[in-house]
Amino acid sequence: MAEKFLSDIEIAQQAKMEVINNIAEKIGIPDQYVENYGKYKAKVDYRYLQNELKSNKDAKLILVTAINPTPAGEGKTTTTIGLGDSLTKLGKKTIIALREPSLGPVFGVKGGAAGGGYAQVVPMEDINLHFTGDFHAIGAANNLLAAMLDNHIHQGNELNIDTRRIVWRRCVDMNDRQLRRIVDGLGGKSEGVVREDGFDITVASEVMAAFCLSSDVIDLKQNLSRIIVAYTRDGKAVTAGQLKAEGAMAALLKDALKPNLVQTLEGTPAFIHGGPFANIAHGCNSVIATRMASKIADYIVTEAGFGADLGAEKFIDIKCRKTGLRPSAVVIVATVKALKYNGGIPKSELGVENLVALEKGLPNLLKHVENVTTVFKLPTVVAINKFPTDSDAEINLIKEKCSELGVNVVLSEVWGKGSEGGVELAEEVIRLSNSTSNVEFTYDLNLPIKEKIKAIATKVYGAASVEFSLKASNEIANFEKMGFGNLPICMAKNQYSLTDDPNVLGRPSGFKITIRDITISAGAGFLVALTGDIMKMPGLPKVPAAESIDVDVDGKIKGLF
Repeated sequence: MAEKFLSDIEIAQQAKMEVINNIAEKIGIPDQYVENYGKYKAKVDYRYLQNELKSNKDAKLILVTAINPTPAGEGKTTTTIGLGDSLTKLGKKTIIALREPSLGPVFGVKGGAAGGGYAQVVPMEDINLHFTGDFHAIGAANNLLAAMLDNHIHQGNELNIDTRRIVWRRCVDMNDRQLRRIVDGLGGKSEGVVREDGFDITVASEVMAAFCLSSDVIDLKQNLSRIIVAYTRDGKAVTAGQLKAEGAMAALLKDALKPNLVQTLEGTPAFIHGGPFANIAHGCNSVIATRMASKIADYIVTEAGFGADLGAEKFIDIKCRKTGLRPSAVVIVATVKALKYNGGIPKSELGVENLVALEKGLPNLLKHVENVTTVFKLPTVVAINKFPTDSDAEINLIKEKCSELGVNVVLSEVWGKGSEGGVELAEEVIRLSNSTSNVEFTYDLNLPIKEKIKAIATKVYGAASVEFSLKASNEIANFEKMGFGNLPICMAKNQYSLTDDPNVLGRPSGFKITIRDITISAGAGFLVALTGDIMKMPGLPKVPAAESIDVDVDGKIKGLF
């Protein structure tokens, strides 16, 4: 009889969790700063960071990134959690810092997003479904601003807003393509102004990005006040501050701003807070959670969304640049299956040894390694998330190619073995983090906007050139004229390829990146360059994960991964 493997949710539901106050006590958080949300999750007041932690030494910050994602899966979050458990097992005071899952992907393609196997954060169902309500608060703040904007126009339009140049959209944390483009204000003069409008998914909202890059509630209010919502008839920007919206928005967000504390299956503390998309926004958990963890622990393990071309680049060029945080070491996660997929093998054949396909797909991993070691100049290790079908010859080929770049390859088996399966990886991370590292950014902020975009495209993606549409060029000239030319760049690009075409796998060369538009996220403090057909409101697949999710008479959830 074939061995029955437990699903992720079955493993999580069998876990014996510690009461969250014990987890907080274990890392020294005073009870006065812990706000319980049931027995197994809590918020930690951000004033703990302000009042008691600022003078503490920073932990060694370990950044986990990956190759471009494939349908075969890479296990970046699983590796992040397992590595945290393994560092704890080796006696290191460790905290894991992750993003919160969005309901869109949970009910869409991915299903649950809290790790996998025996490297998970729990309570897994709560984390994936609503959690402590942070995303609802962010959506409410976003939509309050939209309501105040439309009300201002309805009540006389004192700011002389051009209703054809409203750029602020409403949001909902769900994949709903029907809401991408809508017409609202129908029904006559008393119902508002008829105009084209639309919704973004909450994790693509600028409020989410500004929230995650804020250091406290005062900083949050300042960031929110700078959000540009529309333009006047003579072309001047209209901000949330001019609508006097930032105070009420911050009031909705004051509790959400407190980091969420949970635990792994093995009791390692984890802050899970904030969740901007990485293919649209900057893809990192909140600054407050990262800083708090860094001041409490000896090691903090965090991740950046998708591959190193998106997540790691934005972590370095946006989050690190803004906060002064600096990674001590970087882990790049890959699987043999994903590399063979990059080599052109269909998903159904990935379990069969194929050194030719592996060698063809390996350049994708090697490009990400080169980015981290030569562009960002950071100590790096490759973690191969091991499957039973991986052959010794395939593993040895990866080791051989990475060694030519001076980078070690370590097998990770945390999915099946928990912390025991990541000890070798943890030991390599400790070794690397004890070396000297001085991160370098991809570009100088004082460069012209086009030159910064070209630097990312050529250095990080490996593009030969960048083409700008007439619309993008006009917007760039306008933003530079408005004084926004020195902001960092947040590239909106598909996650599946180094190019702006999701179907081009491996490590292509000689390609062109096309910038079709550029927008400003003044509240978050960056410019967003849009490539390809990237969109801010996904749709559900033909068979959504939601069809497999259910709850029984006792309230027990099933089918969540």
